[in-house]
Amino acid sequence: MPPQTRSAWTRTLGQLAIVLAVALLVGFALGHPWPALAIAALGMSAWHGWKLHGLLLRLAARQRVAPTGDGGVWNELDRLVHRGQEDMRGRNRRLVEMLRAYSAAAAALPDAVVVLERNSQRVRWFNDAATGLLGLRYPDDIEASLGERLQPLPLSHWLAGGRRAEPILDAASPVDPAVRLSLRLIPYSDALWLLVARDVSKLTRLEQMRQDFVANVSHELRTPLTVVHGYLDMLDPEDQPEWAPILDEMRRQSLRMTQLVEDLLTLSRLEAQDGVADEHVAMDSMLVTLRREAEALSQRRHEIRVDDDAGIDLLGSTRELHSAFSNLVANAVRYTPAGGHVAIVLARSEDGGATLSVRDSGYGIPAAHLPRITERFYRVSTSRSRESGGTGLGLSIVKHILHLHQARLDIESEVGRGSVFTCRFGPGRVIARDRAGAAPSPVEQP
Repeated sequence: MPPQTRSAWTRTLGQLAIVLAVALLVGFALGHPWPALAIAALGMSAWHGWKLHGLLLRLAARQRVAPTGDGGVWNELDRLVHRGQEDMRGRNRRLVEMLRAYSAAAAALPDAVVVLERNSQRVRWFNDAATGLLGLRYPDDIEASLGERLQPLPLSHWLAGGRRAEPILDAASPVDPAVRLSLRLIPYSDALWLLVARDVSKLTRLEQMRQDFVANVSHELRTPLTVVHGYLDMLDPEDQPEWAPILDEMRRQSLRMTQLVEDLLTLSRLEAQDGVADEHVAMDSMLVTLRREAEALSQRRHEIRVDDDAGIDLLGSTRELHSAFSNLVANAVRYTPAGGHVAIVLARSEDGGATLSVRDSGYGIPAAHLPRITERFYRVSTSRSRESGGTGLGLSIVKHILHLHQARLDIESEVGRGSVFTCRFGPGRVIARDRAGAAPSPVEQP
């Protein structure tokens, strides 16, 4: 107990003892000591009850309780309550200042910020940028349904997904269709969501410029490379035997550049596509073609195995899916040492979809490289990629093709024990093989 509180308590007990002693003496003088003592005790209880009642009334009325200055326990209680009130006022003042600072910072952000209720999707608050980017008006749109207010945007279904929704939605601004917005839904609390909309129009234009530049440059490189390759084929190393190694290296590099240009054109074409045709892709003939290509590339240096127990076909582009699967198989053969094995497995998944996995017993990929392995031109080992003839675009092409088929690529790998590349397709891309009619012919190599 603090000294000041102990002193107040001792003072109050002393006052009570003095009052009771005086009452007892007066009682003895009158010949009725005990009634006098009882009356004094009741009086003291009534006085303390009156002080407690007054304190409760002041607290209930949210009045500031100032110390009375009598030095007793009630003065100490008033002092402690007053100190608590002052501390609370200070904390509230600091909280208000912080809220004002946060509100001013949120209002100054160039991104639109909207706080909305989780269940009803009603707007609770928004900053100034939300007016320019989303068209929200204060105070008319407070408590309005965001999905109904921004009707041109496909927000209702997206917001209904909550924590399961896609993290980012790309859409045009309802204020200006030329402005592209990137919308992100952030969990704010159990009852509230935070919607952040960012203007990505410049980034979209820059990305389009990059795609156009890569496509144009790649297309223009085709002709000179064809000419160079043609002249190299015309040169006969028998005329100048000492030139033979130089000509062989020039042919290899010419072919490598041609393959790089073709991959860049393929990637540019895939980035420009919005979707693929829903063709019937016969997986039995597809697997036969993949086995033949793997054996041709392996030259009997590996064990090639194909497992097809799923009994299903796929919906999609035969050409694109063959390109994706062929890239995975070629990578598995290139990066597996002689004597290793490569397995191509088609199976059903638990959700009713399908998976095509390419397993190898190759070098494996360090875990630090896995998050970036599908980026264009990203190489785990530059020297090994050059030796194998890779362009660094294969997995990027695979990723884009699967994205167009609403599928995804999962990669598992361990250094020294090989890798597993799995293409996962949803149930909507699966067809039972016995209901499919005539199967298309196998995909042939150009």
